[in-house]
Amino acid sequence: MSLRIKHAGLTAGITVIAAVAMGAWLLSLSNDVRSAKAASPSANGDVDIAQQAVTVTDKQVDAFKILPAEARTFAVIKKTVGSIDFNQNMLVQVFTPNPGKIVDTLFNVGDTVTKGQTLFTIDSPDLLQAESTLLASSGVLELQTRTLTRLKQLLKAGGGAQKDVDQATSDQQTAEGNYKAARNAVRIFGKTDEEIDRIVAERKVDSILIVPSPISGQIVTRNAAPGLYVQPGNAPAPYSLADLSTMWMVANVIETDAPAYRIGQPVAVSVPAYPDEVFRGRVSTLGLNIDPTTHRQLVRSVIEDPGHKLRAGMLATFSIETETPKQSLAVPAEAIVREGDGSMTLWVTSDRRRFARRRVTVGITQDGWCQIVDGLKPGELVAASGAIFLSNKFATAVTG
Repeated sequence: MSLRIKHAGLTAGITVIAAVAMGAWLLSLSNDVRSAKAASPSANGDVDIAQQAVTVTDKQVDAFKILPAEARTFAVIKKTVGSIDFNQNMLVQVFTPNPGKIVDTLFNVGDTVTKGQTLFTIDSPDLLQAESTLLASSGVLELQTRTLTRLKQLLKAGGGAQKDVDQATSDQQTAEGNYKAARNAVRIFGKTDEEIDRIVAERKVDSILIVPSPISGQIVTRNAAPGLYVQPGNAPAPYSLADLSTMWMVANVIETDAPAYRIGQPVAVSVPAYPDEVFRGRVSTLGLNIDPTTHRQLVRSVIEDPGHKLRAGMLATFSIETETPKQSLAVPAEAIVREGDGSMTLWVTSDRRRFARRRVTVGITQDGWCQIVDGLKPGELVAASGAIFLSNKFATAVTG
């Protein structure tokens, strides 16, 4: 009995030792297989996993566009979003200079006017009073002039006194001064000398006050209507005019970009309404403070718009060249592949057949070209097209 137990224990021990030895051998074989797979090309012979390289066939190479890395000029540009507004320096609210009731309006929103054209007319009590004073002073001057003439004739004929002539002269000069003051008062209302002379000659007042356009431009708002009583400076203004040859582009840039902006920098503006058109201008104003809530700075630009296409309130994006252009190594944007971990790679070749994957640092992307900051040397050949094909082929070999 004891002998059988010892024999069974010995057999079990041998079995365990054999199992451990078999496991060690299988693990070693597996490692050898993986090492051999990593150290040598794949089964089809065109992917080298260890060297991260892919070799293409003679037929495939014709489908690749291979270019050398070369220096190109990159503009240092900041981009942000803003809105279009009227050029407030060329936007005028037209108020009446005197209170009165609007009699007639001559223009509507969108109409083009020139400087000096009549926008609207009002019936002005102040003008009526000024013209009445003019007529009264004119009558007094005429009377005093006739009196002085008569007294001078009497004095010459020996029938008058010198003191009467002197008094009449003083009264005539006072009347003349009052008349000139009355003419100037009427002239302030915009009446010309010819119109004033006609009022005096016809002895007829004209209380209609003309309100002209102070600038040439377009009507952007209208609140005027016949019968509406208006006063100087009382909002809303009867009319607002703007010179639309230039507009404002108003944006608020992030605080960290604020030092990059300077007055006079060129600006390129685009709006969704005209996606294929670029409007040009320059930075005209920089805010002197950073908004404590949004941490942004005001940047305002004057944009040329001779075709009057831009509208106030339009959403717009703008690009500002904040530095002088820089020469940097570049490759076509199609040559860059973004990997799953976020890194950027491209495929480099020396014989146009074998392509090695290379990690690079990418900077600015402009006009279909990518700036290479690090990872590539001038003149090295890269796959300018087909980079995605090479990456997919390599990834398939690694996962397979």
